[in-house]
Amino acid sequence: MDRNIRTVDDVLRLLDGLFTPEADRWTNDAASWWDGFYADRSRPVPFFAAEPDENLVSYLDRGLITAGRALDLGCGAGRNALHLASRGVEVDAVDLSPAAIAWAEERARGAGVEVRFHCGDAFALAGTELAGPYDLIYDSGCFHHLPPHRRISYLALLDRLLAPGGLFALTCFAAGAMGSEIPDADLYRRSRLDGGLAYTPESLRWIFSDLTEVELRRMHDEPPEAASFGEPFLWTALFRR
Repeated sequence: MDRNIRTVDDVLRLLDGLFTPEADRWTNDAASWWDGFYADRSRPVPFFAAEPDENLVSYLDRGLITAGRALDLGCGAGRNALHLASRGVEVDAVDLSPAAIAWAEERARGAGVEVRFHCGDAFALAGTELAGPYDLIYDSGCFHHLPPHRRISYLALLDRLLAPGGLFALTCFAAGAMGSEIPDADLYRRSRLDGGLAYTPESLRWIFSDLTEVELRRMHDEPPEAASFGEPFLWTALFRR
């Protein structure tokens, strides 16, 4: 007879196990799935390109983000981390997938920029390898892959690592354009996230209500030949602590 629940972390891990591996980017069980995802670099995946997000470029160009310390959550192949580093930002970047981190490190060497890459669960590394405070926490496409219960872990990470006055920038699926709109409770009955969760502006403002909204808009549609990445099925949001 197993009695495994004593702490909130025990509950979170139990709920993690209700989902298929691809549903939760942050658990070790999902690492092999994401390794397979990144294994074929020639696949026509839009964000495999080396271009940074257009909203990130805009924040830097407008002076909303200045040199300081940044954390790139779920950095993938490193396109946003490398752009931040090229603009004078000191960057830590984390991803669960060893294959993604290896690709990102290759890109960093090729670009001649320095980024500290970390492979592992960002929630587990927060406060150890990922030592705040950070002036910017940037997330391009990870939050919408979290099961609902991991929003608790996510908010705790922001609370622990984001500096007072620091910025949190998020890119995620927009309801009505991309992602699952199934209610949270039904996701646990289905045991899957159907490729990621969609959010409305109201839901994002509610979830991150402890932060002050700076900007929330649809990502601009950028053509393939552009110097930055942009898809209009995504929200871009910028909040200040």
